[in-house]
Amino acid sequence: MRNAPTILHLDMDAFFASVEQASKPSLRGKAVVVGGLGPRGVVATASYEARVFGVNSAMPMAQARRRAPNAAYLVPRFTVYRSISEQVMALLRELSPLVEPLSLDEAFVDLEAGGTAWDEESARLAGVRLRADIRAVTGLTGSVGLAASKMLAKIASEQAKPDGLVLIEPGTERALLAPMTVRTLPGVGPATGDHLRRAGITTVEELAEAGEDELVRLLGKAHGHALYAMALAHDDRPVVAEREAKSVSVEDTYDVDIHDRLRVGLEVQRLADRCVGRLRGAGLSGRTIVLKVRRYDFSTLTRSETLRGPTDDPAVIREAAARLLEAVDTTGGVRLLGVGVTGLADYTQEDLFAQAAQPHSAGAVEAAPVAAVAEAVPEPEEPAERHWRAGQDVRHTEYGPGWVQGSGLGRVTVRFETPQSPPGRVRTFSVGDPALEAGEPLPLVLDPGLTLSPTRPTPPSGHIAVPGAG
Repeated sequence: MRNAPTILHLDMDAFFASVEQASKPSLRGKAVVVGGLGPRGVVATASYEARVFGVNSAMPMAQARRRAPNAAYLVPRFTVYRSISEQVMALLRELSPLVEPLSLDEAFVDLEAGGTAWDEESARLAGVRLRADIRAVTGLTGSVGLAASKMLAKIASEQAKPDGLVLIEPGTERALLAPMTVRTLPGVGPATGDHLRRAGITTVEELAEAGEDELVRLLGKAHGHALYAMALAHDDRPVVAEREAKSVSVEDTYDVDIHDRLRVGLEVQRLADRCVGRLRGAGLSGRTIVLKVRRYDFSTLTRSETLRGPTDDPAVIREAAARLLEAVDTTGGVRLLGVGVTGLADYTQEDLFAQAAQPHSAGAVEAAPVAAVAEAVPEPEEPAERHWRAGQDVRHTEYGPGWVQGSGLGRVTVRFETPQSPPGRVRTFSVGDPALEAGEPLPLVLDPGLTLSPTRPTPPSGHIAVPGAG
């Protein structure tokens, strides 16, 4: 393990909820919960104000509503979150070529590999400047942990929450870890934690005192060795630069099981189109089409078909997904559907549109060509009412941009405000009001010409410390 605390872990604070609060001035300082709003929805992120009431990520939404009935409950806006995440990751890549994203809002950075930090002072300076740059570019806050290893850097960022920076000084690691619960360590989940508790081990200090032989006896060779090393604050895992995507997929969970076969077919076609949108957005194509179906009894089936070459053609992918669906019994009802593409490449084989007319490999399901599928699964009629979802961006021809607070009984309530405005006024309209339409997300920060603080100091000869940022 290196000696200098040059591994940085960034965790954006309550990311989805913080984006919504920054977008909607009337929600700042208030409880906000983002997630699926249907009966089977779960919490994706809760603001710190909502966490006071015991609302946490992955909690059933119904339980969250009981605990915090007055919170604002909003659908996720993943396009917005992804865009802001890309801005944050770009700032991290200015620090080092070794950036390991863990999710949209979390990543490790090897500062030493980028020449950005080489000792405690330069590491702290890089962390301070990064947090300032994130706030300047996105308007949001992030918590930074700095340490000599990935495990300790992540622990430090947890201690820094919210909106802080913690650096673990070399030589203090074991004293810091000793009183912490064993669940703090990577690889110790509920089952392993319970197993250790039954053996009388609840803290990291007790884990170290148990000794390597005892941990191997309790947990097996690989797990026992790894946990003993971590209990001694040893973690040699490197920061691994972002890996290429192995697959692109989309899926939807339905509030009410779908029984109608035509509806299931329409949903698969819609998911295939969304999947193609993601493929093209990433400049990719793929050879293997995958269909995922979770049935009424929670059994999950996957079916796949490999094409002759990579494609991003929506007709080809729709057709392959329809063929795969033919092999799945959905008569009992469907809870979840997904369409994915694997075997990714950065090029497309142009002659794949003729797939329907060609014989397929053994085991593939034969089906009608695209035209026949289109006849069997007609396009849905335009709905009589538009459906507005809480948190959705909208625009009114008279009142301008706003967001949906709620809808029902043929009415939709909209609050008109922008990220830069004071809390706005609320107005109610008919759901079919022609003056109201879906809107584009507004930027959280308006000035694109921000001058960011320097984030890459040059180490002088001998790594003499530069002035700190306090």
